[in-house]
Amino acid sequence: MRQRVARVAVAAVLLALVLLALPLAVGIRVAAFDDERGRLERDALAAAVRVGPEFSAGDPVELPTPPGGTQVGVYDAGMRLQAGAGPRTGDAATRRAASTVAVSERSGGHIVVAVPVSSNEQVIGVVRAAVDAGHVWSRVLAAWALLSGVAAFALAVAVLVARRQARALSAPLENLSSVCQDIADGDLTARAASSHIAEIDQVARTQNAMVAELARLLRHERHFTANASHQLRTPLAGLQLGLETALATPDVDLRAAIEEALAQSGHLHHTIDEVLRLAKAKAEGGRGGSATRTAAVLLDRVETRWHGVFAQEQRRLAIRLAPGVEDLPLPDRAVGQILDVLLENARVHGSGRVDVTVRETSGGLAFDVADEGRMSFPSARLFDRGATIGPGTGIGLSLARDLAEASGGRLSLAGSSPTVFTLLLPCGG
Repeated sequence: MRQRVARVAVAAVLLALVLLALPLAVGIRVAAFDDERGRLERDALAAAVRVGPEFSAGDPVELPTPPGGTQVGVYDAGMRLQAGAGPRTGDAATRRAASTVAVSERSGGHIVVAVPVSSNEQVIGVVRAAVDAGHVWSRVLAAWALLSGVAAFALAVAVLVARRQARALSAPLENLSSVCQDIADGDLTARAASSHIAEIDQVARTQNAMVAELARLLRHERHFTANASHQLRTPLAGLQLGLETALATPDVDLRAAIEEALAQSGHLHHTIDEVLRLAKAKAEGGRGGSATRTAAVLLDRVETRWHGVFAQEQRRLAIRLAPGVEDLPLPDRAVGQILDVLLENARVHGSGRVDVTVRETSGGLAFDVADEGRMSFPSARLFDRGATIGPGTGIGLSLARDLAEASGGRLSLAGSSPTVFTLLLPCGG
């Protein structure tokens, strides 16, 4: 692109120089010869003034000294040279001047001007002034050389300016192309810089906005994948545990085991739906819809899912509802997912007994999840995605916080020794 821009600019300047220089060169030549004819005419007239009436009687004539290279001669009526320099007999221009006012022409490589000399209305002689045309051409060629030098200098300046402008125009596009290549290679942080060229900057801004939106969508996609895998891990483990227990127990009721497995798979399905709802709600900047259940039903389902898990580890799970909260509606899947995260966190990082308490607060409900362990992780980074000091992905608490905020609530660490997490939700979800 740089070469194309430079070539176009140089071609335009070259065309302008040709269109200007050719007429100017012709004008220089015409002006040089016209000036020389005017000078010769003045020299001839100055010599004619020296020719008096006595010239026809043979009196000598004293002519002024002409400039170097100029011949000035006086011819009598018989066209014979009587004084000065020139051909011994008058040439065609001299003969024509004897019958007219003045003659100017080029003859034999010379510029000739002939002026008649009159006395008593009779032509008594002719003054002839001539100069070699080569002297004029030397001045014309010198002027043409100067003109060519100026044109060459202008062309050189044009080439330099064209190259600089080509760089100024192509560099932002090359940078834009490089940024596009970086994005194609997977670097979604690459952004096009401003070039101070309005049209290119508009393209760069549009591309940057497109990449920012693409990066945002990909982040949501990655978060959805990470959240889904995190939330499915415990239900899948429970499903596997139930099936393994059924296989290992000879007298187990297979129908009941299958029904339990179906219930667990249904829970997995709802888990995926809830994580997807959260991803859509965050992408749209609002909250997605979710079915509601009463607090009693929701907590009963939570206890069913987690009682066996804690019992296998010789730990106790206790769930208590304060009077009057049993029939309050709650966002089923969101609260269930948050409690699942907090209970999984208590199982992995906590110790001893786990208590889930639901109580009324001013304008809402509070869910306290407490265990007998001690929180040693810095509270400032507790809800950061990926933050963990033990086994786990560091996704759960971040996901739980997002779910709480998407439901209009708030999740916080209420105590670190023992560990207590509190989920606050407005009444009615």
